[in-house]
Amino acid sequence: MSLFNAMQISATGMSAERTRMDVASENLANANSTNGPNGAYRRKEVALRAAGGNASFAQTLSNAASAAARAGGGSPSSIGTTIGGVQVAAIVEDKMPNRRVYDPGHPDANAEGYVEMPNVNPVLEMTDLISASRAYEANVTAMQTTKAMLQKTLEMLR
Repeated sequence: MSLFNAMQISATGMSAERTRMDVASENLANANSTNGPNGAYRRKEVALRAAGGNASFAQTLSNAASAAARAGGGSPSSIGTTIGGVQVAAIVEDKMPNRRVYDPGHPDANAEGYVEMPNVNPVLEMTDLISASRAYEANVTAMQTTKAMLQKTLEMLR
């Protein structure tokens, strides 16, 4: 794997985690939205999937070793041509049912006095925000480390 591939993989991770943060923020913003085009707001979740090479680590290592052998020692451009990473597969609605709250004075209350409230749990959303933020930070650190390695390589070539 070249260092540029490592940077691209970190970039895909940062993009995916930013999407997770956006969706969690949207869920929090609509935690009390009872009247939308389809009724009460429904919590959304981000589905992620592996991008690029779905090969195992052992298979990727074997492919890189054989590419290096074919190149006569291997140059950085010949090793690791498959770029992995992560991508957003879909943003889906949570299947959990909405809450019913008794509030006969609410404008959206039904004839029995119940209001359908979104299935958003603020504690869960904050946990998701923290998790996405930490994963984003980890990808930034990986990218910074890769950048430092590239700089050291350029210094050695001078």
